[in-house]
Amino acid sequence: MPEADEVDEEEEMPLSLRLSIADTLTLGNATCGFMAVYFTTTGILIPHLSGDYSGMARNSAATAVILMLCAAVFDLFDGLVARKLRSSPMGAELDNLSDLISFGLAPAYFVLVYGMVANDAHQRVAAVGAIVVLLAVVLRLARFSCVTVPNGMFQGMPSPFGALTVVSIVLLELPFVATLLAILGTAWLMVSRVEYPKPRGRLAVAMLSWIVVSMGLLAAWAFDAPSGQLLLQTGCALQLVMGAVIPLFATARRVNNFRDNRREARAAQLP
Repeated sequence: MPEADEVDEEEEMPLSLRLSIADTLTLGNATCGFMAVYFTTTGILIPHLSGDYSGMARNSAATAVILMLCAAVFDLFDGLVARKLRSSPMGAELDNLSDLISFGLAPAYFVLVYGMVANDAHQRVAAVGAIVVLLAVVLRLARFSCVTVPNGMFQGMPSPFGALTVVSIVLLELPFVATLLAILGTAWLMVSRVEYPKPRGRLAVAMLSWIVVSMGLLAAWAFDAPSGQLLLQTGCALQLVMGAVIPLFATARRVNNFRDNRREARAAQLP
């Protein structure tokens, strides 16, 4: 019977081809990254190339960044769901590929397009910055797959955090040289050995709350709300400050742990 045949085919399907709930969330991450590229192209690049300045660039830029924020939410929850329930054997590969789209390609493309829109003379230099961001995410994801790090820590700035920091730098509209240097510094942090804590427990709640606040700031800016520009710049500046301060706290904790271990070792050696 047809129904029995369908059941048999499902039972015979290799385990690696069955998507879990966590994998579905991961695919949502990839979809958001692709749509961020779409809105950056149709709402910012094409109007710029065609000379159509209808005021849609701000809305499209906000939409693209909000989609990257949504991708970060999917990335946060797919890990939580995978730990609580299960993930398919290809879950880790799906996660890396989705992160490459949402936190590598999308922000790098955002940097490239905004470099073209701001000043055509900066196009080639912006392309270099975009390539550096993309390669930093590629290297970071590859290293994450084959290097074991201390439990509860990331080695280097996580790619979602790095992507949001990069677009925050662009949205701040700093002088071009300062923008480029800040982007290159963020790319370096992603491939560095600086430790960042994993978003678990209270930290995950704090990260989710910050993403929601960022979405609100972007919406206020997109719809030209009173003080929307100032609110957006404040949020972007806070993103940069967090990117610099979080590893300092992690480093301080590591130094304190090292000192405590040395004290304990000395105390154990005493008669």
